[in-house]
Order: sequence, then C-alpha cells, then structure tokens
Amino acid sequence: MAGFVGVLVSDPWLQSQFTQVELRSLKAKYIYIKREHGHVRVSDLPPAMAKVKSIKDAVTKEEISSILEESYPDTGKEIEFEQFLRECLNVQAKAAEKLGGAKNSSSFLKASTTTLLHTINESEKASYVAHINAYLREDSYLKTYLPIDPASNEIFSIVKDGVLLCKLINIAVPGTIDERAINTKRVLNPWERNENHTLCLNSAKAIGCTVVNIGTQDLVEGRPHLVLGLISQIIKIQLLADLNLKKMPQLVELVDDSKDIEELLNLPPEKMLLKWMNFHLQKAGYKKPVTNFSSDLKDGEAYAHLLNVLSPEHCSLDTLDAKDPTERAKLVLDHAEKMECKRYLTPTDIVEGSTNLNLAFVAQIFHQRNGLSISSKKMSFAEMMPEEVQASREERAFRMWINSLGITTFVNCVFEDLKNGWVLLEVLDKVSPGSVNWKHASKPPIKMPFRKVENCNQVVRIGKQLKLSLVNVAGNDIVQGNKKLMLAYLWQLMRFDIMQLLKNLRFHSQGKEITDSDILNWANRKVKSSGRTSQIESFKDKSLSNGIFFLELLSSVEPRVVNWNLVTKGATDDEKKLNATYIISVARKLGCSVFLLPEDIMEVNPKMTLVFTASLMCWSLQQASEDSETSEISTDDSSSLKAPSDGEDSSSVAADSFSNLNLDDAASDTSQVENISSIAEEMVEVSPTKD
Repeated sequence: MAGFVGVLVSDPWLQSQFTQVELRSLKAKYIYIKREHGHVRVSDLPPAMAKVKSIKDAVTKEEISSILEESYPDTGKEIEFEQFLRECLNVQAKAAEKLGGAKNSSSFLKASTTTLLHTINESEKASYVAHINAYLREDSYLKTYLPIDPASNEIFSIVKDGVLLCKLINIAVPGTIDERAINTKRVLNPWERNENHTLCLNSAKAIGCTVVNIGTQDLVEGRPHLVLGLISQIIKIQLLADLNLKKMPQLVELVDDSKDIEELLNLPPEKMLLKWMNFHLQKAGYKKPVTNFSSDLKDGEAYAHLLNVLSPEHCSLDTLDAKDPTERAKLVLDHAEKMECKRYLTPTDIVEGSTNLNLAFVAQIFHQRNGLSISSKKMSFAEMMPEEVQASREERAFRMWINSLGITTFVNCVFEDLKNGWVLLEVLDKVSPGSVNWKHASKPPIKMPFRKVENCNQVVRIGKQLKLSLVNVAGNDIVQGNKKLMLAYLWQLMRFDIMQLLKNLRFHSQGKEITDSDILNWANRKVKSSGRTSQIESFKDKSLSNGIFFLELLSSVEPRVVNWNLVTKGATDDEKKLNATYIISVARKLGCSVFLLPEDIMEVNPKMTLVFTASLMCWSLQQASEDSETSEISTDDSSSLKAPSDGEDSSSVAADSFSNLNLDDAASDTSQVENISSIAEEMVEVSPTKD
C-alpha cells in the first residue's frame, strides 16, 4: 500500500509547522523544480512559492524575490528541501505582517493547522475523552485501553493505530465502516496502520467531516489539535444525527403549518436544536431568543428556564436567584445531572461560552428529554409526506462530495444551501479552476433576489461551457429549488470532476475525452488480467448487485486488500448487503473517496457505480505517487520509466511512472499535467470506445 511513510523532515520543530497535506504539496513543487532544472536554486523559488495558497494572495513574485534575497544574496545558491520549507515559513510570516499581523495568516502559521502554536482546550479534550469512555468502553478490542484518563494525553497515543477513530465513526453513524475491514491485530505493521487511518479519513469524509488538511501521517503522529478536531466533528455528527423530521416526526410540533414543515425538513441540525430550545423557552416566558451556543448562554438563565420546563420536578426557577453566573451555571449542571444528562461541560465552560461544549450539552438534554408531545394531526401530516428515498440518497452523496472538496461554505442541505448559487460557484472553481468570474458573483448573505439569479445564471453558463447537458435550464430554476434539476446538475458536475482527473492522467496530451465505455472497458480488462472470469455489460448490469465483480476489481488493483474469507456468495439480500458494505470499506481503506451507500450497489444505481469504478481507476493509476515523494531524486526522468514485462499490467507500470509527482498539484499545474499525461499515454493502451 502506497503512502504510509508520509513526508518526513529531520527537524521535529520544522515538521510540526506543516500538516502532511501541506508537506506533500510543497514536496511536489520542490521535485518539479528539480526535474525541470536538475537542481533547485533560490532564483527558482518565487514562481513556486507564488502558487502556495497562504502566500499567493498576499505577495507578488517580485516581493517574494526581495524577501528571499535578504536571506540569500546569492540567488544562484542551491537549496535543499528543508531550507525551502523554512523559506516558505519566512515568506508567509512576512506576508502576514504585510496584511496586518498574524490574524490574517491563512495557512502554515495559523492556529488551526499548526500544532506548535495551537493551544489545546483541556476542557474540550476531557469531554471528548469522557464521551469515548462512555460509548466505547465495552468494545471487545478497545476495553483493554479504556477508560482513558481525561487529564492525560493518553488519547493521542491510543488513536495512533486508527482503530478507535474507526469505531467512533461507527458509533456516530452506524454501519459506515464494515468492521471486518479494520485491522485489529494488537501489533500492526506500518502498512496495516496506514490502511486503518486511510479508512478512517475517507469514512469521516463520507459522514460529513471536513478532513481537507489532515493526512494519515498526522494521525500516526497523534498531532493533538488535528486529532481533537476530527474527534469533535465525529461526536457532533453523532449528537445531532436524530435532529431531523424523518427520524423524529415529533419535531413537527415546532411549526404551525405545512409550509413551515417544508422549511423544517431542510433545516441544519444546529438550527433545528436552536429552534427546539427557543420553542420551549417561549413557553417558559423567556423573552430573549437564543441565536447561538456561546454568548446567549453565558449567564445560565436560558438553561434554567429550559430545564424548568422540561423537568420541573428537578429544576425550579430558584436557580435564577444565584447572582454569580458561575454559581448559577453550577446549579444548572446539578439539575441536569438529576435528569441523567451526561456532562459535556463545566460551569466555567458555560460562563466562558464554549460553543462546542454548549452545543453538545443542549443536544444531550434533547436526547434525554425533548418535551415534545405527539400531535395526531401534525404527525399524520408528517407521515403523508413523500419519502423520496432515491433523491434523499443522491442528495446525501452530493452533499458529502461537495464538503470533501474543501470549499469555504459547509453544506447542510443541497436543496436549501445551493439556491443562492454561491456554493455552486465555489464548487465550479474547484473542479474547473479559473472558470468563475468572481467580480460578477454576490457572496451571502444576499438580500436582493436578482443577485441570487445572477449567481445561478453564471452557474448555468459555466456548466454549458463545460459541456454539461443543461437544455432549457435557467438560473431561476436553481433559485426556486427545483430538486430534479439540481440533482442532475450535481451528478454531471461530479462526473466531470472524476473524468477530468482521468483525462489529465491518460488523455491530456492528445486532447481525448474519456467516456463511460473507457471506464467500463478498463474495469473488465483489469478483472480479466487477474485471472477472474466476471465481466459486465454496463453499469446497469444486474449482476453487479451481488458485489462479486467489484470485489474482484478491488483485488485486481491491490491483491492484498480483499479478504476472500469474508466474502459471501451474494445470493440473498442479507449476503448482498454484507458484500456491499465490505466493498465500500475496502475501497476507502485502499484510499478512494467514495460517497455511495450499500443500497446503491444492491440496487445497481448506474450513476454511483460509474463514479465508484472511476475512483478505483484513478487510484490504480496514481497508487505509487505518495511513496515516491519521500524518496531522493537521484536519477534522470528517463530512468523512472520502464516497459511492462511479460504478464505485467500496463496501468500499474504507468502508476510507477507517476511515482515522483503529486497529483493534487498536477490538477492546477498545466506543465505538470502534461508531464504526467505524456508518460501515461506511452504506458497505457486505451481500448477503443464503444458506441
């Protein structure tokens, strides 16, 4: 398995200044310069640094040159990789100063991405550890290590094998990971440990976590702020999982009519929780609406009223007589304890307005005692609402995919959050850099309706430029929330994204477009080359439902990844479900970002099976890239190329040829894409496209 070593730096302090994602990106830039010139000199650095995210918007290439000349008057001096990293930090710091201080720093020196400069919130750590102890203590594998001492840093050691994080994801969203795919030996080798972390990160993305700036090596090292950040997101998803109308129809009591119910369906979980809290506070006669989980809760008064309504036998309004906010907060927590609500925070956390811990506490109160009655009239209305199961599954897949791209805006509901066009413009800028004219875009909050239409008109216009099928589609259709059109647009956009990556890998030099048939032919060819007999006619082939073809495909791209002792014949629905769940976890364990559900395989959803196969195809071509980034470049480019020997699969040879290139950078660096593509074109034979 490629990638378990990561990019290592001899100076621990220097290593601590970057995440693995940043190190891989910078390593790729350094390697590219060395390949182009045979060496890396100070004079070569400004163009490369000007492309670094944290630098490019703050200083020009000329300013970078001036900064570098202060340290290196001789611009012809050769520079090593670690010196390059130090100068990146230096230039970034100067850029931050220019913008008015560290508060404007956007990457390397930013608290959210730098362990050395990040202060761990001990209260939050203790709460998360308490949550883990409560929910995983009886796990057959973890009970040896639990309970963890909340006052120690033991948690950062225990997560290093990846098992705890995988188990925590399954607690948050049951069934996300097939536990048969987790490596649970007491002593794991680096390859097995890396598999667990890869499975963890890809599964975290699939349930809605933002993991753009975290690599497997960061988890292997147990980097505190990254580990806690990931755990925080997983726990938040768990606590808010039931805060929707489908899982808890009683929530219809929060609204008055059918129009409000439709709005309630699209409400993000946090806002649903606030709406629930304000519903009870209004009944209690509390006049100040709660709009956040921080400043509005600091005085403890809202908590006192809420608990009095929900549990008058345990909590009276005498709590308000306490003049000291800390004393009042203590009384609130004492009353909550009588309601058997787990404590996620201390009196100090309430007084200081800890957003994460207050949200967790309110969610726990909701789960313990929501105080909602069952109105037969409203419940019957909720039950009559169409399920739209397929649309719901597709919405989930596209939402998770969008959030995995690392855009600024987090999407809670595709049908609601995309109406103003801004999120779609952010997505388009990711999948087709430079396509968006930001001067003609309006950023939320958008008060004027015509601004939303302008945004969406640009979305449609760019879609047509990308040759998406948008006949009779106008920007106003998106503004109006036409679900069918929105799902169709997102499906084409997701497909375009994966096809572009494949095109850059294999077809760029001749300008050929990749088709569904090319992916189908590749899959059949890979399975056949491994000595298996399964073949499919299309991505609608009903034989896909038992999962055997996908398991054989996974095994053909990485023979070690499938444990055939765990595979069923797929004869019954239960056996198909076991295979489908295993397939998804194995693909994520391999390193693929996939967003389909087991039902998509069992029911043979052609859209999702196509994207799934394309993701495997991408991985097959780039599997060796991460390992090679850590190796020393000591030979000519030509020495890294080889012809396939008898019986050797040509695509794996092509993947070896990519060994010293970072594919994330390749997507935005034209010359590097051409480099990759020219190699791939020589190495990989593309079968003719079927009509």
